[in-house]
Amino acid sequence: MRGGEPRRLVVLASGNGSNAQAIIDACARGELPAQVMAVVSDKADAYALVRADAAGLPAVHVGRRNGETRADYDARLAEIVTGFDPDWVVLAGWMRVLTLSFLGWFPRMVVNLHPALPGELPGLHAIERAHQEAAAGMRTSTGVMVHLVPDEGVDDGPVLATAEVPILPGDTLADLEQRVHATEHQLLVETLHRLCTVVPGGTLTDSNLTNGAATP
Repeated sequence: MRGGEPRRLVVLASGNGSNAQAIIDACARGELPAQVMAVVSDKADAYALVRADAAGLPAVHVGRRNGETRADYDARLAEIVTGFDPDWVVLAGWMRVLTLSFLGWFPRMVVNLHPALPGELPGLHAIERAHQEAAAGMRTSTGVMVHLVPDEGVDDGPVLATAEVPILPGDTLADLEQRVHATEHQLLVETLHRLCTVVPGGTLTDSNLTNGAATP
């Protein structure tokens, strides 16, 4: 840590922000040796911004300008996020694929949460697709992973942690969503705790990654 100070987190979220809330609450309880410096959203009406404001944190909307390219948007977003001097940038329900115009500013510092296991159901609506496959008899479980985002690949960066989530007979989509979200909250906080306390210097190198997990 910086002179014993908590790690600095910037959380990017596009929607409801329940995972952002889990991080905020864990920091407030002292369970996570970190401080959320800001919650940033690409959506002006994202409830994640309401959650940040209620917690007394900067709630920053960075909307895309008319005619702005993805690369130009990401460069502008990176400038704003850099202003908060983060140790880790956490994508907690961020619904845009980031280009290297953003990621290049934060090498091995961007962490993403995805509601599926590695190699399964990349992209949007992963929980709904898992539920549909279960209804078709194609699966009996799904999962959650936390991974690094080194490039523009979709949900396929180096894996930091995973957890399996069962799909029970008779589960509605709402049942499964609730179970997955509860697992997301726990796994994300646990992984950030490990990153904030175990990894020297606040950044990851190849030696910190063994079988997809950060190690001392």
